[in-house]
Amino acid sequence: MYISSFRGLRREVWFLALVTLINRAGTMVVPFLSLYLTEDLGYSLDAAGWVLTAFGCGSTLGAWIGGKLTDRWGFYPVILWSFLLSGVLFILLQFMDSIALLSAGVFVLMSVADTSRPALFVALNAYSKPENKTRNVTLIRLAINLGFSMGPAMGGLIITTIGYSGLFWIDGLTCLGAGLLFLAVLDKRKTKSVSHVTEMTEISPYRDRTFLLFIGASFLVSFAFLQYFSTIPLYYREAHHMSEDNIGLLLAMNGIVIFLLEMPLVKFFDSPGFSSIRILVVSTLMIGASFFVLNMSSASHVLITGMMLMTFGEMLNFPFMNRWAMDRAARGRSGEYMALFTMTFGLGHIFCHNAGMHLIDRYGFDVTWYIMTGALIFAAFLFVVLKWRLKNEEE
Repeated sequence: MYISSFRGLRREVWFLALVTLINRAGTMVVPFLSLYLTEDLGYSLDAAGWVLTAFGCGSTLGAWIGGKLTDRWGFYPVILWSFLLSGVLFILLQFMDSIALLSAGVFVLMSVADTSRPALFVALNAYSKPENKTRNVTLIRLAINLGFSMGPAMGGLIITTIGYSGLFWIDGLTCLGAGLLFLAVLDKRKTKSVSHVTEMTEISPYRDRTFLLFIGASFLVSFAFLQYFSTIPLYYREAHHMSEDNIGLLLAMNGIVIFLLEMPLVKFFDSPGFSSIRILVVSTLMIGASFFVLNMSSASHVLITGMMLMTFGEMLNFPFMNRWAMDRAARGRSGEYMALFTMTFGLGHIFCHNAGMHLIDRYGFDVTWYIMTGALIFAAFLFVVLKWRLKNEEE
């Protein structure tokens, strides 16, 4: 069953997954960025929150620019130059030590790096058969999560042996390597036969109210989920006194479970017998429960329970969320649709890290986890409203 869930996918999709794996395996700085700012550089939580806000602002701008450029020039040059330039910028970031320089550097880095995100979705949609779209998205997610599982595990070891500067060098070199591999394995001439982004239609995602409702729910999911990249590592360190290498291993467990189970799980649920919106509702509540259980006990095994709830919620939520966005994007300008969708995560970075840091600083971890749980319950309600709206559209 596991092997058969990977069959029937196009060669180009496998190449996109391989390039993504190499690129994401080097993103070791991201989950340790909050620790780098507070412990290595000695900045306060408040100051670290502003740098992470710059991270989100750059990500949002990059996604918006990426959508525009993809609709204008196609996905190939956008992905290629995003990888190459972000590799150089990752290396340069380590030499910035003031809050102002770090904020500016992170903003520019993410503005360049995240131009590839809508382009990658458009490329994936272009190479996908209708019956394989959800599995193709899942394959890319497997590459991302396998990369993230390798990255934090290696990152924690690198910090304890070499120091934080090693992360920036590896991040930069892997981005450059991913760009060169993309150039080598995907022929630019062949992309013209599958790219459908040259025809500009009149439908804008900003006028699609159903899509905007979906974006609102997606933002709330990203707002809470992205805490696992900033405040959750701090929680592991401050509340449970875990070392960086153990934090990396716990985060790596998420990627390993996803690598082993997500594709068969998605193939099972990707059938007419299951409603995509219902899956989104249930999975959103599971992610909410992953925060709620952290307040139930101070025992260390609760951390594993929370991670598993989040992992299974993530495995069901993001593939079907991405598939729904891709299908809706076919109504209009694909680049702009997918840019707006990816911008939700950029906006999540803008608000979630800073809000999380301030909430923890003022009210503590427990209140913060209750707030995240409430946000996800409301997101599940919005998905229910979305289902009602889709029924009205069909009528």
